[in-house]
Amino acid sequence: MSRRNIAKKRLISPDPIYNSKLISMLTVRILKNGKKGIAQKIIYEALEIIQKKTESNPLQVLEKAIRNGTPLVEVKARRVGGSTYQVPMEVRAYRGTNLALRWLTKFSVARSGKNMAFKLANEIIDASNESGSTIRKKEETHRMAEANKAFAHYRY
Repeated sequence: MSRRNIAKKRLISPDPIYNSKLISMLTVRILKNGKKGIAQKIIYEALEIIQKKTESNPLQVLEKAIRNGTPLVEVKARRVGGSTYQVPMEVRAYRGTNLALRWLTKFSVARSGKNMAFKLANEIIDASNESGSTIRKKEETHRMAEANKAFAHYRY
């Protein structure tokens, strides 16, 4: 049994312009070497690009992209009697949002394009339209869970 303290959940302060906690969570994912100002600038530029391309509220597009990219189930490795099983488990809302944000940033970086703001904007637009790498990753996660549902009784 672990004797460590349980990590306390930190309070997320909303971002200064849109007053949104989602944007501040996304800022943390994009953050590199503690340069929060640059990360925020990238996100705000991406939101402006989304505004121009879709002619709708960029915050709603971002929320829809995250909702579309949030997985409902995932697989976790569990050792039972010397062998490891991939056990499907439901994803809590907060973890699902975190996974969606992580995938959005990961696949934005991997995309080809001019700059990070442009790549992030395109990935968010794709995810809100239910296409793109983030949605593919979510579907792959769901397929893995579906394939391993025979091991669901090994849940902790």
